[in-house]
Amino acid sequence: MKHSTKRSVLVGKPFERPAASNLTGVILCNVRLATIFFLTTLCSAQDAAEAGRWTFRILCAPCHGIHADGGRGPDLTLGSYNAGDQDADLLRVISRGVPGTEMAGYAGRVTDDELKQLVAYIRSVGHAQAAVKGNASAGEQIFWNKGACGQCHRIGTKGTSLGPDLTRVGRQRSIAYLTASLLKPDADITPGYATVTVVTRDGKKVTGVERNFDNFSAQFVDLSGKYYSFLREDVTSMTREPRSLMPSTYSTLFSETEMNDLLAYLSSLRGAR
Repeated sequence: MKHSTKRSVLVGKPFERPAASNLTGVILCNVRLATIFFLTTLCSAQDAAEAGRWTFRILCAPCHGIHADGGRGPDLTLGSYNAGDQDADLLRVISRGVPGTEMAGYAGRVTDDELKQLVAYIRSVGHAQAAVKGNASAGEQIFWNKGACGQCHRIGTKGTSLGPDLTRVGRQRSIAYLTASLLKPDADITPGYATVTVVTRDGKKVTGVERNFDNFSAQFVDLSGKYYSFLREDVTSMTREPRSLMPSTYSTLFSETEMNDLLAYLSSLRGAR
């Protein structure tokens, strides 16, 4: 019996080095596939962020601002957050809220996909801040002494609560926001800290920082820390204005170096998570 000298098509075929043109084609094909995968992933992330932007405007903008740069709630464009900096941390806070604050939980109110889209949007607007050139230690001395900022603001257990608590302001506000607040304090009033003025029946004018204000009454604290409460029917007039009792003279009170030092100190205030 004669044995066939033909080799199987599938086995026994001598190894042949692919032609250079074939090898180039394989490489180009893999590059194209990797590019397509990258672009698909990028587009998917962009789509998620864009969808999250619209959900954010409806649910979150009233507190965090239309561009996520802060208002009643903290600035979310800083890329660093009180609850933690991982996606899982953001998802947990958005889902469950933060007890003892105005931050409500949205689990069950929106879908899981919408929660993830909100995280994607927050990530898309986050960016690192430019380094502050001032000296934080010198700025701390300016805060408590020359600036007398502790007469209205609290840091940790030190100072007073007439104005907003600044314990975590470095995590909550950008350098640009802090600068504007120092130079033009009336430009953006933190909700709940408007100026209330009451004129009593005997013509006495009393002014302070809002604690509560509605159609029937006003409660506020003056610069000495004295608390007032008036019924509208018992006074001549009762008004609330979107202006601050914070001095607007810091641009002349502080030198450029002192202003940078103060900003460096405020930016360093991160509080405890």
